[in-house]
Amino acid sequence: MNPTPAGTTKPTIPDKLYFRIGEVAQLAGVEPYVLRYWETEFAKLMPKKSGTGHRLYRRKDVEMVLELKHLLYEKRFTIEGARLYLEQNRKKGAEKKPAAQPLPVQAQASLFGGDGKVDPAKLEPVKAEIFALIQLLGKKR
Repeated sequence: MNPTPAGTTKPTIPDKLYFRIGEVAQLAGVEPYVLRYWETEFAKLMPKKSGTGHRLYRRKDVEMVLELKHLLYEKRFTIEGARLYLEQNRKKGAEKKPAAQPLPVQAQASLFGGDGKVDPAKLEPVKAEIFALIQLLGKKR
């Protein structure tokens, strides 16, 4: 367990792709029925289901469960308050991350030559690789 500044401990999430509901419940220190209830209250918490119907939580789901537990049990938020808090923080996070902008033509051209002009000979290997990838993808369909 890793100590947090507030004096509580935050469990270390194992490096796995998927977690079963029992593992997540144990990591979070709650009962499995609590996780199933949170799934009904928080739309973002949607674990995948295996072919046999078992819930398979991804790492981001486990992180959300830990955040929900912190909000509901330690900060004493209501379900509605936690939902609003998560929505507001998600919007703030989206505002902080600028959308990926394409490079201006001059910046793109500078990748191939310092004079701002694209040398067609330098583009030929790139074109050949793109066409090879397209053919490879076409064969796998």
